[in-house]
Amino acid sequence: MTSTHVTIRDVAARAGVSHQTVSRVINGSERVNPETKARVDSAIAELDYRPSATARFLNTGYTHTLACLSPNITDFTFASIIDGAETEARLQGYFFISSSAPNEAGFTMLVEELVSSRRTDGMMVINPYIDERSLLIPDDTPTVLLGARPRSEEFDTVCLNDEEAGRTATQHLVDLGHRQIAHITGPMREDCSQDRCSGYREVLWKAGVTPNPALLLEGDWSATSGYQVVKRLLQSGLPFTALFAQNDRMAVGAIRALREAGKRVPQDVSVVGFDDMPLASYFDPPLTTMRQDTVEMGRQAARLLIDCVENTQTTRNHVFLSAELVVRGSTAPLDPFPDSI
Repeated sequence: MTSTHVTIRDVAARAGVSHQTVSRVINGSERVNPETKARVDSAIAELDYRPSATARFLNTGYTHTLACLSPNITDFTFASIIDGAETEARLQGYFFISSSAPNEAGFTMLVEELVSSRRTDGMMVINPYIDERSLLIPDDTPTVLLGARPRSEEFDTVCLNDEEAGRTATQHLVDLGHRQIAHITGPMREDCSQDRCSGYREVLWKAGVTPNPALLLEGDWSATSGYQVVKRLLQSGLPFTALFAQNDRMAVGAIRALREAGKRVPQDVSVVGFDDMPLASYFDPPLTTMRQDTVEMGRQAARLLIDCVENTQTTRNHVFLSAELVVRGSTAPLDPFPDSI
């Protein structure tokens, strides 16, 4: 007999109890004596019985299903967050649904389909302030926001300490002797872009350097944008000896533009990326970058959300994770006698 055909009555028959008793054991009732519970647990294990989502909803009011809504599910950072959240959810007995909502209209449709219809108990929202989607979350829905700093006490949040990470990346370059440091940001409407940029500016000011707006370049997270903005920077003739890109893909695009212009990395320009994507150590040269534990970010979000669902807490929790500097071959001390730049 396979688990897909096992019913609660099969478990009851194997354990020698009523199906109501089996239901009480499944739902954690204290009205079952330990010996009976042990027999029911043994029967469940022997038959590999898994309560259906519908049955669990009828018994507890929960579907034991969580949803994660992301701008897309192909981005490395987002995909890693989702992987961590799904792993934690499954460990705690929850089914996990992830879906992409590239705009507000898509987000509204998914919220209606997954949350308002009671198909899920709660949701995680990645990049909640990429547009106005944070305003579309139903007030009575347990929700955790990921990838953005807390802006209110309405929701639990999990995010990277992006300002600290921006400081660490820039300080690494300053410690190597660089002062003319270009910075490629992500879209500046996003919290992480703003905060990493704040960290960059703070370190320059402390080093006695006035940040040059002409060295501040806005990208869109793609390698193409990193390539294009550095091409324009090189054409401007403005000198720089180092570059900090807010993700690895933009850093790779930047390196391509530098090489096409005859610049060597790191001899002429040191480059720092962000994320430590799986291929970062295989780039040429291997990329110095800020490693963020996106899988752990997803795990933490799932734990918070399950706590919201099961305990209906009223106090909000805000979790900040730190990034780690990983030094590789794309950065080097400033050459006091460069051939060019």
